[in-house]
Amino acid sequence: MAIIVGEATRLVIQGITGNQGRFHCARMLEYGSRVVAGTSPGKGGQEVEGVPVYNTVREAVERHGANASVLFVPARFALDAALEAIDAGIKVLVAITEHIPVHDAMKLLFRARSRGTVVVGPNTFGVISPGKCKAGIMPGAIYSPGPVGIVARSGTLSYEIANHLTLAGLGQSTVVGLGGDRVVGLSFVDVLEMMEGDPETRAVVLVGEIGGTAEEEAAEYIRTRGRKPAVAYLAGHEAPPGKRMGHAGAIIERGKGTFATKVEALRSAGVPVADTPDQVPELVKRALAGGGG
Repeated sequence: MAIIVGEATRLVIQGITGNQGRFHCARMLEYGSRVVAGTSPGKGGQEVEGVPVYNTVREAVERHGANASVLFVPARFALDAALEAIDAGIKVLVAITEHIPVHDAMKLLFRARSRGTVVVGPNTFGVISPGKCKAGIMPGAIYSPGPVGIVARSGTLSYEIANHLTLAGLGQSTVVGLGGDRVVGLSFVDVLEMMEGDPETRAVVLVGEIGGTAEEEAAEYIRTRGRKPAVAYLAGHEAPPGKRMGHAGAIIERGKGTFATKVEALRSAGVPVADTPDQVPELVKRALAGGGG
């Protein structure tokens, strides 16, 4: 079954005529995703990689049944593009765009929640259900279908861990990139709840980093309500306090969100934390052998 995207997902790519939209459209088509349309205002009637281009998302929804969007629109236009997609009835919005102003992101998420649209990101690598649908910029070849869900704040670390799992014979059900901004559409807890209800997912890997309290909240969820085994890997062991490290959300404030507090919270909830990405497959194997899921 997987979560968020699957065989029934029909993608529209907003910003399809730009360099990034065009490039990743080709990669999603190569993977087998159902990219049914693209949009670029003023360029309706063109084609990109054989995909018809429209001026509006509503046309893509009405003519092709598009139900999910991947957003490759510059930050200054991203809010209008996202609101257009939500108002057109899109139910999954994957916002690849980074540097969206915080207030714009807040407006976007408020509208999405009022209309029942799931927002992945902003500043995300996307979401993939291996063998079913890739909606994002991740390298599709490293994934394989299987029972391990991954939810991550870091794109490149999640790629490395997915590759290690695949090489160890542990395929993935769905891999979700939460996004690296201060304000994002999904939390670890949101995705953990989805994966709890997914029969294909038997274990979960959390890929976290310093900053914020998302990992601590995930640990509390796992401790009190989680039924499926979980494993974690965290980035930021050597990061200096008070300094942003890459992502806008990866900043330690007032002693909260440190590497140590996150590891302590997860281990207290019974979640083994890998020291290096290549340790994750063995920890997942042990978790699966111990039951759960």
